Amino acid sequence: MSELPDLEQDRYAGESAAGKGRTVAVAASPLRQILTLPSFSGARLLAGRDGLGRMVHSINTMEVPDVLPWVRADELLLTTGYPMRNNPLALVDFVTELDERGVAGLAIKLGRYIHELPKDMLERADALGFPIVQVADEIPFSEMLNQVLLEVLGLSANAVARAEREHQDLTQLVLHGKGMPEVVAALHAQLSTEGARVVVALADRTGELSEMAGGELPAAAAHLLDEDGAFRANVFGHGIHDLGELSLAVGSVKAEGSRGHLIALRADRPWTQSEVITLERGATVAALVLTREMAVSAVEHKYRGDLLREVLAGRVSAESAESRASGFGWRFSGPKVVILAADDPSSEGSADRRSEQRAKAWSSRVRSVDATAATATFASESVAVLGCPDGVAPSTKAVTDLVSVLGAPGRSYDGVVGVSRVVENGLDGLPAAYAQAWEAVRVGRMVDDAGTVSRFDDLGLYRLLSWVPDSTELRSFLADTLGELAQPQGDPEIDELRRTLMVLLDTNLNVAETARQMHFHYNTLRYRVNKLEKMLGPFTTNARLRADLLVSIYVWQMRVAHR
Repeated sequence: MSELPDLEQDRYAGESAAGKGRTVAVAASPLRQILTLPSFSGARLLAGRDGLGRMVHSINTMEVPDVLPWVRADELLLTTGYPMRNNPLALVDFVTELDERGVAGLAIKLGRYIHELPKDMLERADALGFPIVQVADEIPFSEMLNQVLLEVLGLSANAVARAEREHQDLTQLVLHGKGMPEVVAALHAQLSTEGARVVVALADRTGELSEMAGGELPAAAAHLLDEDGAFRANVFGHGIHDLGELSLAVGSVKAEGSRGHLIALRADRPWTQSEVITLERGATVAALVLTREMAVSAVEHKYRGDLLREVLAGRVSAESAESRASGFGWRFSGPKVVILAADDPSSEGSADRRSEQRAKAWSSRVRSVDATAATATFASESVAVLGCPDGVAPSTKAVTDLVSVLGAPGRSYDGVVGVSRVVENGLDGLPAAYAQAWEAVRVGRMVDDAGTVSRFDDLGLYRLLSWVPDSTELRSFLADTLGELAQPQGDPEIDELRRTLMVLLDTNLNVAETARQMHFHYNTLRYRVNKLEKMLGPFTTNARLRADLLVSIYVWQMRVAHR
């Protein structure tokens, strides 16, 4: 037996009976503090000194044999030992059962029914860090019950008042226009009590830790992140998690069109319920900040879109355009090219949330290439006015890389991308360049597969043919010139002969080069050429027939192959 230890010792000394993975109740006091109440005067610690830091949330009495089903975690149990007066040895297993249920401790009156506790019981309690306290026989349990409840209620009132003050402090940050860094820093200050190291971080909808206060994550928290460094929200959801050396609290940040998580880590003790409430209120305030930022972003997005529309339509003066564009960091002077990514008309329109995400991703990707580029995303198109300092438009690979962010998650972009000529006169030439980009898209939809890059400079004859109506006369010309080759794809033999004709025309009837490109033997290709001339006429010697066949192939590609 020993005297009660100094109350100035660490309030949270000893491991919580609940373990680090569970919160401690909002209204709870360490057993060490409870034992200083007047009704516990003269109390003596019999065993379990290491557990005096256990938190007491409520108090109960035990005067029936089957009390175990009714005990609760963080509860101080009072007893006279009456239920076990005939079997004191059962108290050894009883201590283990109480500890497993998270009971804060056992206070017993000795002398009336049990004169002395078994030595094995006290040794078990010491091993478990389960406090056993002898209380004065003359003080009634009712007085102990009342004083403990008053202590807990007082703590509850203080916790509520503190939580209200902290919530008001966080709300004031929002009202004064502060952003997410200030909210995370303030929340860190509120949770960093008693000088312990606490880390608070905000994981955005992608899992990236966008804001952090209190330093880097401890090494023991490495498994919170996946191989890309993103928070594993699917594993560590809302609530408390036991990480062994660390206690993790997670609060959900839910704003319209966005979702994230506030995470808080500490190693000295489990999170208390009042601290979890503080974290949750911080998550609510963070959601307000996100909502405000999204609203501002939506207004700015509309303003940017309106300006770029006016510029591309030629409805704004150069002075006004340059003045307004400077607020977005845009510059219209110098050589420019217009890149237009037009969505597939047959695909469903993107939801508002997805549209906003695409707009941000598009702007971010384009401006990573040209920080002064003007960008906007409209209902079914994404536009960029990109600088070309050397007077050369971006390569097809570079353009494909730019539009990759517009595809659905896990898929490549399925629209057609139009690229204009480079215009040297900047602002004045942009309306014409925008029209060229749209022309490239229009023809590209007729000739190429989805997801391709169509350049205005490469349209050639396709540009002219795209304006010819799809009439009976056009179909008749196609059938008269190509014969069997005018039919849609599907017949392997006809498809191969048509392909052979196309390569022959592309190589200017160079049989050797055609054989090389098609991986045929020279004699095999000569046989195919003879067969084609029997079907189509002497195109190898008749220049006019070759011209007709070339035009027919173009028409077939636009009106048959891609329909």
